[in-house]
Parts: sequence; structure tokens; C-alpha cells
Amino acid sequence: MDGGPRVPEQRRAGSAPVAEPGPLRFGVLGPVRAWHGEDALSTGSPQQRALLAALLLREGRTATAAELIDALWGPEPPSQALAAVRTYASRLRKVLSPGVLISESGGYAIRGLREGALDLAVAQDLAAEAEKARGTAELGRARALLNQALDLWDGEVLAGVPGPYAEAQRARLEEWRLGLLETRLDLDLEQGCHAEAVSELTALTAAHPLRERLRELLMLALYRSGRQAEALAVYADTRRLLAEELGVDPRPGLSELQQRILQADPALAEPSAPVTEPTATPVRPAQLPASVPDFTGRSSFVSELTEVLSSASEAEGRVMAVSALAGIGGVGKTTLAVHVAHRARPAFPDGQLYVDLQGAGPRSAEPETVLGSFLRALGTPDTAIPDSLEERSALYRSVLDGRRVLVLLDNAKDAAQVRPLLPGTEGCAALVTSRVRMLDLAGAHLVDLDVMSPDEALALFTKIVGEERVAAEREAALDVVAACGFLPLAIRIAASRLAARRTWTVSVLAAKLADERRRLDELQAGDLAVKATFELGYGQLEPPQARAFRLLGLADGPDISLAAAAAVLDLPPEDTEDLLESLVDTSLLESAAPGRYRFHDLVRLYARACAERDEWPPREREAAMSRVLDFYLATAARVYAMERPGDRLVEHLQPTEYPGLGFTHRQEALDWLYSEANCLLASARQALGGLRIRRGVDLLWAAKDLGESGANSKQYESVALTATDAAQAAGDAHAEGRARTVLTNVHLVAGRYSEADEEARLGGLLADTAGDPTPVFWTSNDRGIIGLNQGRYADAERHLMRAIEASRQDGNLAGEASALCNLSRVHLAMGRTGHAITLAQQGIDLYDRLGATVRLANARYALGLALTEAGRPSEALDQLADALGTFQTNRQRLWEGTTHFRIAQAHLVGRQHTLSAKHAEQALAIGCIGGDRVRAGVLTTLGRSLSGLGQVDRARVCWLEALPLYEQSGSPEADAVRALLSPVSTA
Repeated sequence: MDGGPRVPEQRRAGSAPVAEPGPLRFGVLGPVRAWHGEDALSTGSPQQRALLAALLLREGRTATAAELIDALWGPEPPSQALAAVRTYASRLRKVLSPGVLISESGGYAIRGLREGALDLAVAQDLAAEAEKARGTAELGRARALLNQALDLWDGEVLAGVPGPYAEAQRARLEEWRLGLLETRLDLDLEQGCHAEAVSELTALTAAHPLRERLRELLMLALYRSGRQAEALAVYADTRRLLAEELGVDPRPGLSELQQRILQADPALAEPSAPVTEPTATPVRPAQLPASVPDFTGRSSFVSELTEVLSSASEAEGRVMAVSALAGIGGVGKTTLAVHVAHRARPAFPDGQLYVDLQGAGPRSAEPETVLGSFLRALGTPDTAIPDSLEERSALYRSVLDGRRVLVLLDNAKDAAQVRPLLPGTEGCAALVTSRVRMLDLAGAHLVDLDVMSPDEALALFTKIVGEERVAAEREAALDVVAACGFLPLAIRIAASRLAARRTWTVSVLAAKLADERRRLDELQAGDLAVKATFELGYGQLEPPQARAFRLLGLADGPDISLAAAAAVLDLPPEDTEDLLESLVDTSLLESAAPGRYRFHDLVRLYARACAERDEWPPREREAAMSRVLDFYLATAARVYAMERPGDRLVEHLQPTEYPGLGFTHRQEALDWLYSEANCLLASARQALGGLRIRRGVDLLWAAKDLGESGANSKQYESVALTATDAAQAAGDAHAEGRARTVLTNVHLVAGRYSEADEEARLGGLLADTAGDPTPVFWTSNDRGIIGLNQGRYADAERHLMRAIEASRQDGNLAGEASALCNLSRVHLAMGRTGHAITLAQQGIDLYDRLGATVRLANARYALGLALTEAGRPSEALDQLADALGTFQTNRQRLWEGTTHFRIAQAHLVGRQHTLSAKHAEQALAIGCIGGDRVRAGVLTTLGRSLSGLGQVDRARVCWLEALPLYEQSGSPEADAVRALLSPVSTA
């Protein structure tokens, strides 16, 4: 970025600005343009624009008439060149603001522009800021700034401007743009965006085949994406191209990268990130408790707190510092505070005071008693210590005046207990630990302490148990610390038990902790017990808080929204929020984000144990789980109805008693579905073990978009399999038929067509047995899609005709449109291209009548396929582009990837090889509906595109990867790929 062109800021000088319709702006990173505000100005003929460009790029300096003539016409100007320059300048003066284009010393200059008036200057500033951000390891910000700079380009620089000066500037600025682009791509790779970068780099190397830095970045991106063979093929293509075009070898950096790839250099695998090491502070014990010898991790907290405490001692005139640590019992607040206090001790040579305020117990320490102890420790005789709290606190502050003392107040109950114990004078500091977040402790530096990271947890476990035992059973050790929820107290107890039992293996301990119902009982050793720690906090809750704590612990899921929690508690959202926030303040509950809450894993187990012990009558527990299931089902049904107008599935779902949320806009509904995906699926899974099984299965069906999203597909599939097994075990044909219908779609998305067909067949039979007509359309429609993909076109047509009939009997226009679009694809496969186009158009017409969105995208997708086959790629691309935009808006990632694949095919028909390769790469990066067989199709298309670009080695790698995928699925396309790989193939 240092070598980029530079235009200094140009500001208006002199008198007050003249009133204008809007600020004057210029653009040179594209056509030469000018605007007053949003109003475009006429910049005249090409030569007049050339004069304007030359002046704008002179960086505010004066250009002589001779220089301008040379810039516009070169060494052979016309005879009237000087007069023409004067005419152009005069015309520009009339268009621009007064005083902008000035005459000076026989030449001209543009001055007095406001900051940001020229797009090139804006780009330069953004690039400079990006360079600074990169230098300070702010990679995300640097990348964003470069993207902003690159977005300012609008086609060819100085487009349509004649003259040698414009031509030289075009080349210079294009080289700078490519340099910025390479830097941004380098940042992409540094941040781990390897797969995303491959698509863009493929297109760029096709556009700039001799630019070796782009080839190097492409090789690295492919290698980090697990595509080593393609990375090496890029090198082979590059070496051959350089030899043929320039007669040279690749530069050393490219050759070195090839060797490192061949050697699988570990340093290439992941980008490096700067590591900041905490500054070491010597430990000098005083009245502080001893720091534990196996203190582990927490480096960021240690550095932060040590700096805050030490700065209070060093800065003159500053009031004393107060840091308050909050967190659940057992999270290591005291251990961290003592460790930090020892590190900060040199900054407080006049002493360190410590007290356990016993705030978590039934009788917390009285401030008067603590002050008496502190005053004695500071040398005050007993006879001089007053009786009242106020007098002791005042004397305490007086004794500390002029001293540098650190006070550690451990296990505080609340801010009222702490306030009298604060020094209150500069040079001193206080460190407070509590289970309560001390929001009302004025001026305090608040720190919420969370559990350890997995690496920190494993390191602590290893320090206690011993390196040898852990190294022999690393996976089991990871299971142990995960079962402990990465809670330091739980890890210390588990490790201590194992260290004291030499005959136990780590696997034995892991097996004991795997049983959730026994886990809290296992986590006790001597006078240490996780359950006892939680019991202290639970015992201090008011009855409404205790009820909320118990019932919320029953719900599965990584966290819970405020609305879902209100359903669990059967309370208004306002009352629910007050209760939950009060639990957050006690550290028994965490606020994951505004409006979202979560338990620590072990706290959840304790809450469930409390619910089983204390929640009476027991039916209250079942009622709470029924309400939250109703909430998810009713809300998911509303999302489904908004996404699929006219689809009658929601009318056939199990009824609910508790209401769900309402939505004003589709985007709001989609936001809810995807943000609640994990919790929704957890609720569905939890419902499968009892009387709520039918609602659990219907919740899966209503949320079927999650199965096609890509991000949630694996989790959705797992719950669908569990639902099928649970319904079968319960002997519920109604639930099983619907579960198998859901599972059919899961297999379809993954491209497992035989499994999908069997599930659809069984689902239909079970629906008939249960007298449930709802799955008839779905199983028939799905079996039509399966037949299409298996080449059984007559069967596919028969199933789809049945689906059309079933949808019409149910008045399900959306279902009819879906079946028509699928039938279009069957006719296309049978060579009836005209019929295929007609059927797809009928589906589009029905969806248009219904106001559908996502499903309309499916219809346009089908029409795009038919138009591509009909040799009408331009029309096909219009339909597929519309479909792609809708899938992107609705976060249907797998459909988005599949549509990129079809767009790649359409571009290939139009012999647009670069665009085809770009979209094929995006399909590979995102993933597609249809599993490995469709991936093979993408690779085949990518290979054809690369071959068309002359990158034959890389094309062969793609085909070699596609062939076994086709062979495994028994696809006839394998023969075509074998032909491409044959020596005589011309692709």
C-alpha cells in the first residue's frame, strides 16, 4: 500500500463558501464525473474530461498550458491546442463552483475542495488506515477498510478519456487497485477465509494470468481448503504459461510455496496470529493467602487487573482503584484475585490487607468487625479503635492516607457490605470478589469471570494429575474437563480424586462423570463439593427466584430467549425479565446476549436436581415443558406460513394451548427461526421421550427450513432420526409416519436417494394406517424427486401426478406449484424441454398468485434449468439470478450453493468460462443440495471451465475428484468424466 498514488487533502481557502445545491464531488476511479450533492454535472467532451482529470490528479498543483497540451495530445498536438485548452477550462468554470478552477502563472489548478471530495483521495485514506490497522493486528478492520476502498472503483479508471497522460494514469491506478486487492486477499487468508477466497482468486487469475502473486494466493487458499492436488496443478499451469508466454520460470517465492506444499509444511496449514504475553510481575506475599502453585490460564484477566491495580499506585492525583470480580461459585474468583494481588504487591509497599467476608454463607461478616481487624493490622492500638461503624471507617481512611495499600475483599455479599471497607484515598486499591455483580458500587471496574477455555482446563487438570497419565489418555482427559463444564473447582476436585487413586485410569473417571444424574455426586473430595457451592447461592434466593431457577433448568438447549423463558414460567415477559436479571446478578444465570440467558452446565444439573426435589406438585414440571414446546411449535408454524403462503401444512399440525410470537415482516420471522434453531431443535428432541412426541415431530416438520439451511442440517438430521426411532418405539403410527416424512427430506438434501425412497414409502404406509392424509402429498412429491435423481422418470412422473392430485384435493396451491416444478424437471430429463418450460412457468404463476417468496425461487430455479437446456442461457441466467438472490436473503445456504452450480452451467453454455469457474467455486465453498453426486457435477463443470481457460492440469484434478463420486452413486455421468480424462479429450 506504500506505493499507491497519493493526493493530499484539498480544502477550501479564503472567504466563506458560496451557497451550492450540495457539496462538490469528483470521480476518477471510473468515468470522469462531477456532482453537486446528488446532482450530476456535465463534464463535456472526452478532451474536456481529459483536462479535468489531469487537473484533479495534479494534487492541487498548477499545470502549465504546455503540460496540459502534452497530457491531452502528446507530442503531436493540433495547431489550435492552446485555444482548445482555454475553451475547455472556461466551460468547466461555468459548471463548477466559483473559485474551484483557477488560472495561475499561465496554467490552471483545481483547489479549495472539501475533504473527501475526490474518490481517489478517499481510497488513499482508507488504504492508509487499513495499513495502520494491519500493523496493529486489527485484521478484521483492515480488511473492511480495504473493501471500502476497492468498492470506490466503478469500472475502468478514466473510462473514455483520451490522451497519453490518461493512459499512463489508468495503468498506474489499475496496478494500485490490484495491489490493494492482493493485500485484501492476503488478509482473507490470514483470517481463515480460505474457501471463500478460492472463487475470487480463480476469476482473478483467469483475468490476470501472468500475475504470479495472485497464483501464489490461489495455491495457498486451495491448500488450506484441503485441495492440495489443485494447488499443485495451479503451479504446473503457471509454470507452463510463463514458459510459453515469456520464456521464464516462476519467481522463487512461487517455487518455494510449491515445495512447501509438497512437503506438507505445517506452517502453511493455518495463518499465524500475534500472541501477546502478559507482563510478568514478581510475587511478594504479605497478609494475602498463599497463591496456589498450580494456578493456570486467565492471562488476559491477570494482565488487566494487575494493570488497573498498579496504575492506582503509580498515578498521582488519581482516586483509589476498585476492581470487582463476579461469577458463579467455583469459577475461581478467589484464586484469581489472590494471584493478581501477589503480582501487584510491589506497587503497594505499605501493605496488603485480606478478609473473607463470607457473603455466600448464612451469616456474612460485619463491616465493623472487619474494620477493627484492619485497623489493628495497620498498627492502631485497641484503645484507639472507636465503636461505631462510621467512626471506624473514618479512622481507617485516615490511617491509610499517604500510604499505598492493597485491600482484597473476598466473597462479598453486596456493595453495602463493601463500601465502608474501601480506602478512598489515592495510592490505594481494592480488589473485591463476589457472586453478585456489583453494579451499584460506584466507580468500580467490573469483571465477569467465566469458566476456563478448554486448553486452560486441560492444563490445570494436567498439573494436578501429572503429564504422563494425561498424555496417555488425552481424549479421556478432554471428556473429563468437558464434563466438569470447564469450571475450575470441578476440575480441581476431579483431578484430585484421580491423583489420589493410582489404580484409576483417566477413562474410569470420565465414565463416572458421563452419567449426568450422578455427576454432581462424583464432584466432591474432602471438604470440597460443587453441589455444596451451588447450594449456598440457591439458599439465598427468594421463592419466585428459586422457582424460576428450578423450572428454567428443565429446558434443554444452549440458552433460552426471554420469550421462551416467559413460556416456561407462565409469566408476562416484563416479570420474567426482572426475575432472570436478578438471577444473573447472583451469578446463578448468565446473560448470553440482550434478551438471552443460559446456565453453566453443572448449574443446570443442580437446577434440575432442585426441580425434582423441591418442585411440587410434579405436574408443574411437565406443564412448564409443555408450554415451551407449544411456544416453539406455534411460532415455527407462523414462520412456515409466512414463508409459504397457501401451504396448508400448518392447518394439519398438532394444536397448541400456549401462544407463540407474531411477526410483522418475513425477515423478522426468519431471524427468529435461525437465531432459535439450536433451542428449537433441543426442545423437539426433549419432547420425544413422553406424551409430547407428536408435537415434537410436528415442530421438526414446521421448521424444515433448518434442514435445508446447511448451517443446521446435521443437527436437524440427528433429531429427525431420534424422532423416527422414538415414534416407532412408542408404537405411534401417526407420529412415525410424519417423522419418516421429515426424514425423507433430510436424506434428499444429502443426496441419499435410496434411503429417502424407503423412508417415503414407509411414511406413506404409516400415514394410511393412522388415517393421516397430510403426508400423502409430501411423500408423493418427494418420491417424484427421488425418481428423477435415480433416472426412473416414469415412476417420478407417476408420483408427481399423485402429488398434484393430493394437493388439489387439499386445496394446497403451494403444494401443487411445487409438484408442477418438479414435474418440469422430469420432463426436462425425458427430453421434453418445451413441456418442461411450460410446467415451470405454471408453477411460477401459482406462486405469484400466492405471494410466495422462497418457493418462487425454487420455481425460477426449475425454469432456469429448462431454459439452459433449451440453449437460452441469457434467459436462464435471469431466472437463476432472481432465485439466487431470494435464497441468499432467506439464508438457504445449500440452495444458494446449488443455484451457483446451475449458473455456472449456464455460463458454460454461453462459453463464459471465467464466470462459470467463479460460480462453480462458490458452489463448492458453500455446498449443495444432493450430496456427493451434485458435488461431482460441480467439479465436472469447474473442470470444463478451467479447461476453457487453458488451465488443463487443474481441470484434470477436478475431474479426477469427480469420477469416484459419480462411480459411488452409480451415476451414468461417470462415463462422460472418463471421456474428459482420456488423452484425446478436448473438453
